Amino acid sequence: MNPIERARVGNTWVTRLGLGLAPIGGLYSAVSEEQAFATVERGWDLGIRYFDVAPLYGNGLTEKRAGHVLSRKKRSDFVLSTKVGRLLRPGHGEDQGIWAESADVSPVFDFSAPGVLSSYAESLHRLGLDRADIVHLHDPDDHFEAASTQALPQLVTMREEGRIGAVSAGMNQAAMLADFVRTGQLDSVLLAGRYTLLDRSGADELLPLCLSRGVSVIAAGVFNSGLLADPSPNATFDYAPVDRATLDRALGMQRICAEYRVPLRAAALQFPFRHPAVTCVLVGVRSPEEVEDAVKMATLPIPEELWKELDA
Repeated sequence: MNPIERARVGNTWVTRLGLGLAPIGGLYSAVSEEQAFATVERGWDLGIRYFDVAPLYGNGLTEKRAGHVLSRKKRSDFVLSTKVGRLLRPGHGEDQGIWAESADVSPVFDFSAPGVLSSYAESLHRLGLDRADIVHLHDPDDHFEAASTQALPQLVTMREEGRIGAVSAGMNQAAMLADFVRTGQLDSVLLAGRYTLLDRSGADELLPLCLSRGVSVIAAGVFNSGLLADPSPNATFDYAPVDRATLDRALGMQRICAEYRVPLRAAALQFPFRHPAVTCVLVGVRSPEEVEDAVKMATLPIPEELWKELDA
């Protein structure tokens, strides 16, 4: 797979490998500004031109840090996606407990049309940019009605006005994403953790539906929040401590990969591309070294025999 090859999403073109920048907002552990900036720069140096952020990530920290670097680049040279559905406000909002760096704001769900406009404007201010190319509805699991009847039409209007290039929805589940696809208003979906070596539930309904409707699939969470990058009893699976049965499955896959001298994380990163609906893979990174590794794993040859064994 060529990670810097371009593919179309709505009215924009992403590199086949994109960088998910939640980790530079202090996901699980703090990241220095210098390291955060260097991470984005290393992606740029290696030809990556698609970057994904959100207000939620680090309670605004990811957008500020990504914007510090990207606002100095030629705007037409890269694609940026951010998300709507949460506003950052003073006080106690949603407590995720996964951000290591303190903030004076916290996220509050808001999928109203005015909330979308406020969220988008505030994101651009933090980023120091004049537009985002792709905007995802972010985790509307418990807010389908508001997201589908208020937030989504507002994003469609913004796309029609040329303010954004693509309308998308990002979730950690496939079923509701399929409901959004059926509205006929999405250019893409961001599917996190549901089309991976360990969880292929996205292929049951969502991916075939996207393929038939011409909706691009951006696959994220390909390591299931860490387990498929480095299986161990201390690893996390879908943002929680891994259970023994799932760990054993991951370790079994790691042993199979080792027989072919292929790192498990290479197979995990490249797996989503085996489905024709998948346009792009987003990999979360927190350091220049992780960026370099992602590019290396994306380009490593994987024999068809290995895929057959992993599938079995």
